[in-house]
Amino acid sequence: MSLHLSVYGVEKSYGGDPVLKGCSLSLDRSGIYVLTGANGSGKSTLLRVCALLEEPDRGTVEYSSGGIALAKNISLRRRVTLVLPRAGVFSTTVFNNAAYGLKIRKMERRKIDEKVNDALDFVGLKHKAKQDARTLSSGETQRLGLARALVTEPEMLFLDEPTSSVDPESTTVLEGSILSLGKESGKTIVVTTHDKEQAQRLADFLLIMERGRVRRL
Repeated sequence: MSLHLSVYGVEKSYGGDPVLKGCSLSLDRSGIYVLTGANGSGKSTLLRVCALLEEPDRGTVEYSSGGIALAKNISLRRRVTLVLPRAGVFSTTVFNNAAYGLKIRKMERRKIDEKVNDALDFVGLKHKAKQDARTLSSGETQRLGLARALVTEPEMLFLDEPTSSVDPESTTVLEGSILSLGKESGKTIVVTTHDKEQAQRLADFLLIMERGRVRRL
């Protein structure tokens, strides 16, 4: 059964400065949700809270499946993934970077090879599988970050500014990958961007972040 996410009345501050101010959000359908808004409006903070990487100061973040609330344990966390902008890489090959999440889960080598090759092909990096990941461009590094997330097959995927500071070719590849995932995978994908034109290109559901709160168009 698919994951549903309900966020209600969430508040989050850093050093006394409020970022999320009674923020509420419901993700109850598969597809691409695009969260747009000005820099500093709280988009990245909301994604970290939704991806269970940070606890809110107040309010609730609840995942459910089939109407049943799910415990926030390692099993749930493996069903949810956040890809950060300018994702870091390990000093090893592109293949090994993409395979990292599967290796720590002790998956057999044949399955790792299959999943990683498919993911690298999907983001246009299969021909660079044996290359040192540190030599990739910023756009290619971001594509590798997406591949590393996809091999673990998350049901809910959060992408924080996936095309910020990347080259036009990688922007095209990343947008195409996101659109393909939204149409074919049945996943729930949440993308943040401050680019209004990109938001229109990607969104099945458009959300606006203003002053620490979300409104849906």
